[in-house]
Amino acid sequence: MSAVEFPEVLERHADVFPTAGTALDLACGQGLGAVWLARRGLDVLGLDISPVAISQARDLAARSGVGDRCRFDVVDLDDGLPAGPPADVVLCHKFRDRRLDQAIVRRLAPGGLLAIVVLSEVGAAPGPFRAVPGELSAAFAELNQLAAGEGHGRAWLLARA
Repeated sequence: MSAVEFPEVLERHADVFPTAGTALDLACGQGLGAVWLARRGLDVLGLDISPVAISQARDLAARSGVGDRCRFDVVDLDDGLPAGPPADVVLCHKFRDRRLDQAIVRRLAPGGLLAIVVLSEVGAAPGPFRAVPGELSAAFAELNQLAAGEGHGRAWLLARA
């Protein structure tokens, strides 16, 4: 594994991620995904509600030598996905807000990649922030599914616009 960890389930499919272009990291937290994408060559915008997490993400990007490829903003996604240009990659790790599904699809550039990993009821207890079985594939059915899985309390999907 690299020094900067990325969701293992997506790292196994690293070959489908582009090595140039733009990426949007939703609920980016401490910036692990954003830095992983930036190290691949993408220019990344990370959004998170937590000013502390955004500060940590900026620090991680700078320490990882990709501070020039990463921009981080404090944004409350409960207010919707802020306007912006199309992205070649939209990453959403450990965050699920069904109200944003169509905005995420619209934000993808033609041929853009959606990479989403969320908590799931499959192999875990039900909960308001857990995807039900088949939810991601159904929610993003209009995209071209590349890979998906469910189990052990998580669900994930890689799909192209």
